[in-house]
Amino acid sequence: MFRKKLLTLPFAILAVLSLLFTGCGTGSNPGTGSMELRMYDAPIDSASAVNVKIKQVEVNKTGSPDAWQVISTPNQTYNLIDLANGAYTVLGDTTLEAGTYPQIRLVLSETGHSVVVDGKTYDMKVPSGAQTGIKLDVNAKIEKDINYVLLLDFDAARSVVKAGQGNSQVQYLLKPVIKAKNKAITGNIGGTVSPAEAKSLVYAIANQDTLASTVADTTDGTFKLVGLEEGDYTVSFDPRNDNYQSKDSTGVSVTVGETNDLGTIKLSQKGVL
Repeated sequence: MFRKKLLTLPFAILAVLSLLFTGCGTGSNPGTGSMELRMYDAPIDSASAVNVKIKQVEVNKTGSPDAWQVISTPNQTYNLIDLANGAYTVLGDTTLEAGTYPQIRLVLSETGHSVVVDGKTYDMKVPSGAQTGIKLDVNAKIEKDINYVLLLDFDAARSVVKAGQGNSQVQYLLKPVIKAKNKAITGNIGGTVSPAEAKSLVYAIANQDTLASTVADTTDGTFKLVGLEEGDYTVSFDPRNDNYQSKDSTGVSVTVGETNDLGTIKLSQKGVL
């Protein structure tokens, strides 16, 4: 009997230790979620194409010793004009360890950027950003088994800048202006501008700040303003066709996860009551 107890005791201890180690391992594993990056564009009236080449996208994680982590390498040129009125492109869709990611970084190519103005193509130079990347504060909280969608609003109108007169070789600079928002806390505004031939620019304004913009489809007049946080906005319609008058719709509400359809907004011709 005595020898039997000596043999069974170590097995009991091993069983207890095994449970302890298993419990510790489960507690230290936060699991994984995913992050999807959607890029869209605020319109530019002075160009028919804005081509931007993005090499890769990186994130950093709070408490991670690895610093910046590459999550996608598109190495692709995107025409921002194609990403208006609700359209977007996916820059990356990847699995990440659960946790907080304070920043993302877009690394641009040193060359390959261009803008088309009045039918002529001009190369754009990036003064900075191609080497160090464009850092955006996002504070993204990745949770286990949850897909986190990050909206990147690449504002073409503010990003394309005419070079100074002292620079004879470079006529346009690319100084990226990008806003990042968590899709889960945003809603949209949509509708139709009539007539479509008014070629209207559409803006969502709050406290005198333009927070989203798009251009109504020139065929059917439809428009969609995306990535707006919950609240009330003034929606301004600014026709590029000089024969029509501008118009504002005030008190337009946005609810998270929904699209407020304004129906048809009719613009008046100038000189016609």
